[in-house]
Amino acid sequence: MGLEVLEKDEDGISDEDRVKEKVKLVQDFLHPDAQDQLSSLKAKMKSSEISMDGYLSKVKALLGRELCVENGSHGDVVAQNCKNGKTNGSAANGDSHKKEDEEVIMDTKEADAMKSPSAPKGKGGRKSKSDSEPKKSPGSRVTRNSVSGKQPTILSMFSKVCSIISEQSCHVSVTDTHLLFQTPPPKCPDCRQYLDDSDLKLFQGDPDNALDEPEMLTDERLSLFDSNEDGFENYEELPQHKITNFCVYDKRGHLCPFDSGLIEKNVELYFSCAVKPIYDDNPCMDGGVPAKKLGPINAWWITGFDGGEKALIGFTTAFADYILMDPREEYAPIFAVMQEKIYMSKMVVEFLQKNPDVSYEDLLNKIETTVPPAGLNFNRFTEDTLLRHAQFVVEQVESYDEAGDSDEQPIIVTPCMRDLIKLAGVTLGKRRAARRQAIRHPTKIERDSKGGPTRATTTKLVYKIFDTFFSDQIDQNEKDGGIKRQRCGVCEVCLVPDCGKCSACKDMIKFGGSGRSKQACQKRRCPNLAVKEAEDDENIEEEELLPVKAPSKKVSKAKTKKQSNGKLTWVGDSIKTEGKKQYYMKVRMDNEVLEVGDCVSVSSDDPSILLYLARITSLWEDNNGKWFHAHWFCRGTDTVLGESSDPLELFLVEDCEDMQLSYIEGKVNVMYKAPSDNWFMEGGMVEDIKVIDDDNGKNFFYQLWYEGDCARFETPPTFTPQEDCKYNFCASCSRAEEREEQETPRVFEPIKDEDHDSKALYALACLKGEQFRVGDSCYLPPDAYNFSVKAASPVKRPHRKEDVDEELYPEYYRKHSDYIKGSNLDAPEPFRVGRIKEIFCHRRSNGKADVSEVKLRLYKFYRPENTHKGAKAGYHTDINQLYWSDEEVTVNMSEVLGRCRVEYGEDLNETVQDFSSGGPDRFYFLEAYNAKSKSFEDPPNHARSAVNKGKGKGKGKGKSSSVQEPPDQEPQDPKVPKLRTLDVFSGCGGLSEGFHQAGIAETLWAIEMWDPAAQAFRLNNPGTTVFTEDCNVLLKLVMSGEKTNSLGQRLPQKGDVEMLCGGPPCQGFSGMNRFNSRTYSKFKNSLVVSYLSYCDYYRPKFFLLENVRNFVSFKSSMVLKLTLRCLVRMGYQCTFGVLQAGQYGVAQTRRRAIILAAAPGEKLPRYPEPLHVFAPRACSLNVVVDDKKYFSNVTRGNGGVYRTITVRDTMSDLPEIRNGASALEISYNGEPQSWFQRQIRGTQYQPILKDHICKDLSALVAARMRHIPLAPGSDWRDLPNMEVRLRDGTSSKKLRYTHPDKKNGRSSSGALRGVCTCSGGVPCDPADRQFNTLIPWCLPHTGNRHNHWAGLYGRLEWDGFFSTTVTNPEPMGKQGRVLHPEQHRVVSVRECARSQGFPDTYRFFGNVLDKHRQVGNAVPPPLSRAIGLEIKKCVLERIKEENDNNGKQEKMEVSD
Repeated sequence: MGLEVLEKDEDGISDEDRVKEKVKLVQDFLHPDAQDQLSSLKAKMKSSEISMDGYLSKVKALLGRELCVENGSHGDVVAQNCKNGKTNGSAANGDSHKKEDEEVIMDTKEADAMKSPSAPKGKGGRKSKSDSEPKKSPGSRVTRNSVSGKQPTILSMFSKVCSIISEQSCHVSVTDTHLLFQTPPPKCPDCRQYLDDSDLKLFQGDPDNALDEPEMLTDERLSLFDSNEDGFENYEELPQHKITNFCVYDKRGHLCPFDSGLIEKNVELYFSCAVKPIYDDNPCMDGGVPAKKLGPINAWWITGFDGGEKALIGFTTAFADYILMDPREEYAPIFAVMQEKIYMSKMVVEFLQKNPDVSYEDLLNKIETTVPPAGLNFNRFTEDTLLRHAQFVVEQVESYDEAGDSDEQPIIVTPCMRDLIKLAGVTLGKRRAARRQAIRHPTKIERDSKGGPTRATTTKLVYKIFDTFFSDQIDQNEKDGGIKRQRCGVCEVCLVPDCGKCSACKDMIKFGGSGRSKQACQKRRCPNLAVKEAEDDENIEEEELLPVKAPSKKVSKAKTKKQSNGKLTWVGDSIKTEGKKQYYMKVRMDNEVLEVGDCVSVSSDDPSILLYLARITSLWEDNNGKWFHAHWFCRGTDTVLGESSDPLELFLVEDCEDMQLSYIEGKVNVMYKAPSDNWFMEGGMVEDIKVIDDDNGKNFFYQLWYEGDCARFETPPTFTPQEDCKYNFCASCSRAEEREEQETPRVFEPIKDEDHDSKALYALACLKGEQFRVGDSCYLPPDAYNFSVKAASPVKRPHRKEDVDEELYPEYYRKHSDYIKGSNLDAPEPFRVGRIKEIFCHRRSNGKADVSEVKLRLYKFYRPENTHKGAKAGYHTDINQLYWSDEEVTVNMSEVLGRCRVEYGEDLNETVQDFSSGGPDRFYFLEAYNAKSKSFEDPPNHARSAVNKGKGKGKGKGKSSSVQEPPDQEPQDPKVPKLRTLDVFSGCGGLSEGFHQAGIAETLWAIEMWDPAAQAFRLNNPGTTVFTEDCNVLLKLVMSGEKTNSLGQRLPQKGDVEMLCGGPPCQGFSGMNRFNSRTYSKFKNSLVVSYLSYCDYYRPKFFLLENVRNFVSFKSSMVLKLTLRCLVRMGYQCTFGVLQAGQYGVAQTRRRAIILAAAPGEKLPRYPEPLHVFAPRACSLNVVVDDKKYFSNVTRGNGGVYRTITVRDTMSDLPEIRNGASALEISYNGEPQSWFQRQIRGTQYQPILKDHICKDLSALVAARMRHIPLAPGSDWRDLPNMEVRLRDGTSSKKLRYTHPDKKNGRSSSGALRGVCTCSGGVPCDPADRQFNTLIPWCLPHTGNRHNHWAGLYGRLEWDGFFSTTVTNPEPMGKQGRVLHPEQHRVVSVRECARSQGFPDTYRFFGNVLDKHRQVGNAVPPPLSRAIGLEIKKCVLERIKEENDNNGKQEKMEVSD
């Protein structure tokens, strides 16, 4: 094989080097006299008797002569060297080889007559099976192609080597082949196996008394023929027999597989065996006819399963069909691989057919937990098995899809298959005749018509809104014609003609059909295209930045308006004059009277733009003419709802302008649609999508105010203008003024102070609705000031190592970026915290204070990591612990980000822990830090006096004793009642857990279809009624008036549910499952529809929908728009946003889309401000819909109150365990080390650690993990290429680099870098696949196309964070960075649970994989807790407002 490369590799090396390599490679196989000639030529060249060119040309000529010598002459040598003495066929090779050069395959009958001299004359006359009408479906067999081609004779030289090598005899040693440019070792030209491979086995000879094929077929023991030749001739079908104790070999006597494409390439394979009659099921030799050199094999085939788990596999020769039973002992390992791959494809097809939406990791889970059927020669399936057989499996899936109905979703486009195709580098559409063998599954795989969830149960309102989108989904069975698909035009499927026979062809006009269905021929469904469509459908780059429309300026409308020529006259007298403006209440325009408060239309000068609509908020005249102030309405199409909106619905917005009356087109009616008094009980009863009818194009309605930048729909604010300014009141102006007022710092309560001429002091300042007094503490951005101690620079990582031994680490070159996934190096610092010493403004020269610029004088607080001790100090201390310092700084009040509370720990009358958990934004200090002396000391008196509670601890009163009531005496908030909650798609309960921690919810009901997760929910919430059934069934029951389900569980009724929360399963739109087209997945998406119907029916006060980040982009954001459209039509206030869980206190990046809604009368929650800083790369949270960028309402951006939480914080205290650890309860073996660990273990002393268990990965995977270095950023590219002893006693193999790599060139030592022909730009060759290697073959195979598979087999970094916690940690899964930072295993269930923020006391249910899935699917409780606290704020605000209003009423009644 090395020679073949040398022949082809024109430009890689010089002529001289090529000749030298050839000589080295073949020297040992040359005749002694040729060797002598070579030596003398070399000597002559060295003594300069001949030139280098002369030497080269003579050597070339010599090699040319030698290598063209025919094999025949060496037949006898071969026979002697063969250890066994029986090469079976090597001698025959002598005479057949010449002819083979002329034409590899002749007509089969001639070939067979020639190969079997003993064949009786007449019996050779049967037509080859491949020509006769096949009796099995053409999809079930692989046949030999009748192509001829000369074998390159330079390679045939190696046939000698093949037969010389037996299992014990000499091998071509690997060192011999490490040439100047390492060439791959030679391969057998027939069976393509490496000649130096220890696994290469030789045929051990025929059984005793073995017969040739024609003779054997007439043996009476097979009792099908007598020796009558006519019987044999006239037999219609080929006879069928069974064979046992068989082995298959090529003509060089190498045992070889028959399923690796050799038969298709016309390589002659023979088999030796005992033949038994077709009815004999006993695989032992007894009663069998020993046979030798049957064949060559024309075809092999699979006829499905024998009613059990074993596939029936058969061969066809020119004479008969043979069904295989048991292999001979030495052939068993080769045959086991064949059975394994057939069984594997059956398993994959069955699993995906029933579970189309599973992930690649779920398939691995299925494979690794399936016990192979008895009687097959292997004991477990691994990921390596799957990747080894990926090409075959995918081809089986393709042929299975082909047999399906045209409207069924093909399995090939499921997320799982797409990941397998990518990872294993499978070629799609390989469908030459040779590949046509579908596994027909007559007994096992029935197409599953029942499985999966039921159709969506919907309320009429939700149904009508979604009907347009999911028309083929919900409770209706009309089939619509699909759109005609384009083709890739490259694969073999696209290149065949339409078959003319399938239903799609019959409908084509060219075949006489109607042409209506527009479906492609079923034989020509392009797999590349199907997979690409599925990818594109959801391949939304989450960070991609689209051009963003600038927010519309108010003036912009003025530019495009058109004046009308109506006649204008005031009606009545002017009611007020201000300056030059005279205000009026009414005006007549032609025949129409308009008054303040009326709504009007204004037309654009672009006729394609709809009329602009506005409310007149004032009318006046001045020197420039007659004017009105327009408060614009916004049409639904200009909101995030886009085209999904109601064409008659308008929204109030903050947008207004002054405009001449002449622009008014005419009057329109805009009514306010208030929610009905009985709104909560009307759920499910509204049937009409329309709210009003519009006959004349002039009727509109509005119900909500819309905030454009963050897409918030809210109840319009109630502005009550005072009596005297009704003629001139604009809600938009008033809202803008209010906002401006909030954002400008204001000072109050001046302090008389003689000392300061230059500045005026104040006791109080206000900003953004918060009050700041002297002695209060506040947040500032990290760049507001620096500390005296220079921060320890983060540990700089060593850059790429240059001196790597490339032979040992051949993939290291792929690591050319210094960026490490999951690293916190770029994470910003948390906010600075300061205590206000003075609030002041500078005085102007006239002695008056300049109140436009408010300043603060602050004491700086140090965080532990800001001291000289650096980041390590922060790891052990509480994240809200500070150090007082007497360093001061002056800042602008406008920089302040918010208020916080900092107390001296000794002055608290509760524990520090109770104080900290008592509310947000609370810090404490116990010591002061002196930066000069780098020492910690007792805080000075003035540090303590602000919180002096009169407990005798505070010593002395500083300046700030004028602070009025200390924070402890703040009025107590009223108690917030817990909302009765229904958690749909609850999983194990992450969302509810966070809400419980926030104290806002009491989950009385939960629905979870998957039993292990439902059981876990019960374990943690014993008071909850958990329904383990389909949410559609339950909703149907409730809507039809049932009070209980079939198990007697009480169903929540209308009015019972105050909060509805849930995350409808997201396979359809998950970035981790990039697939969502066609029926099934659309249907999955319609669980969103079911969920919205729950909302419509129950009408809860608050509604939360959680989903993956891509939910908001799915189907061009259509699902998002329709979801919001439903909520708006129901009357809900609603909004959407994307949150990063890492910003709320977990060491994990997990972006989630959250839709929030609040009933009329409630306050719509805002999204919680980030608590922790987090890696900026992972915090791109804006969403682009229809080219407009939306932001959540978060104002602090990527800032945070606390430092980031790391992997070390999360799990450094957990005891060491091994791969496969399964003890459900063990001891902690130590105290918690970080703040996070103290929180997560909880206050109750728990000596027992639960679920610190991890998956048991195969021996090979365990060896790979063992060899991944511990340095941050290590992954599969750091693996050494070597043989290692595995724990099961076997050894791994070394990966062979056999091909030039166009993209990556060669290594520094000149070694090849490709592992498959495709690296040179040629289609893949299945014979190149390697397995059982430490470096997984598939990763270098497809690495160039997939960012070098960065992160697979990746270790977590102690100071970094987890990638999104997935449902099954797999080193080669979507999320491959799952190895423990120091131990040779994947992360445990408890470690994953901690990465999600579940307390250690939280229980999971089932086996290790069930538990991983429960954890991976959950919402991190810290995230839902943060959202819960925002909901709580809203409830509190409403209660306070109600109390205030009640108070006012009582006062009025008393005064009456």
